[in-house]
Amino acid sequence: MYGIVYGLFTVLFLIFVWYYGIRDDRQGDWNQTPTGLAGDIEEKYVMVTFQSGLDYWRTIMKGFEDAAQSLNVSVEFRGATQYDPNEEITVLEQVIARKPAGIAITAINSEALNLSIAKAIKAGIPVVLFDSGAPKSAAYSFLGTDNYNAGMQAAREMGRLLGGRGKVAVITQPSQLNHEERTNGFKETLRQEFPSMEIVQVADGKGDIQASERAAEAILAKYPDVGGFFATQANGGVGIGQALKDRGIAGRIALIGFDTDKGTLDMVKDGTINATLAQGTWNMGYWSLMELFHHHHNLVQPGNEDLQGNHSLPPYIDTGITVVTKANVDQYYAK
Repeated sequence: MYGIVYGLFTVLFLIFVWYYGIRDDRQGDWNQTPTGLAGDIEEKYVMVTFQSGLDYWRTIMKGFEDAAQSLNVSVEFRGATQYDPNEEITVLEQVIARKPAGIAITAINSEALNLSIAKAIKAGIPVVLFDSGAPKSAAYSFLGTDNYNAGMQAAREMGRLLGGRGKVAVITQPSQLNHEERTNGFKETLRQEFPSMEIVQVADGKGDIQASERAAEAILAKYPDVGGFFATQANGGVGIGQALKDRGIAGRIALIGFDTDKGTLDMVKDGTINATLAQGTWNMGYWSLMELFHHHHNLVQPGNEDLQGNHSLPPYIDTGITVVTKANVDQYYAK
């Protein structure tokens, strides 16, 4: 009898300890609100572009805005209206003078912005590059497409379309690093993997539909047997496509474009453009702001990991590429 009573009291005591001790402690941990990463709405980050009216920037800006909403900070977008390095330098200098929490910038030229970027870093303003880089600058990171690899993919798609033989041309923007890398990847892959294919001309489309159309017309007049075109930029693909339509040969000449603006997607859908390369543009914007936030709040250190275990963010993030054809084009229209 005494054993039963003693056992009962022991059980009740253990229940009491669990209920008012261990259980309450665990509930307190579970109910605690996680702080996470959070800034101040007065904390402003700025994205700087060139040719600010391009549709291409919209998804990048959306990623930047989504990250800002997650972090409870503010963002602003500034850009040169033209394809003009001097204008972008002026815009960047104006942004630096306002001392934002951080700057994400796409470099119109791989060298032109280096002094201004160094000035921002010296002033304590973190800078990251996206989409088009400046390897010799003081910027902490570059977030964008592996452009050489994108050119390789375009070359292999062109080789497939033309059966590994024929003449092709490239319309690009020669002074911009990302376009140079795409062109080099395309040229070197054709030379190594498709020796029966020849690049007859690399022309400057100036990032403009009309200029690219004129460049394509000149190539078609000079090389009437050209079998394909590769455009390293969205407006280039649309301009070439228009030239092919005007001559009534759209769909008979292979055309590979770049990016997923509506004009390009429409031409993929109607068969004028055989394929276009979609970049991870939202990733560029989102992770650019995340990196700037970490640097502004001293959550990481620029450069390599030090002896105290302070970590740096990756100096390069490949935001990915996807080949878009008529088979999957509908997935890329803005919803």
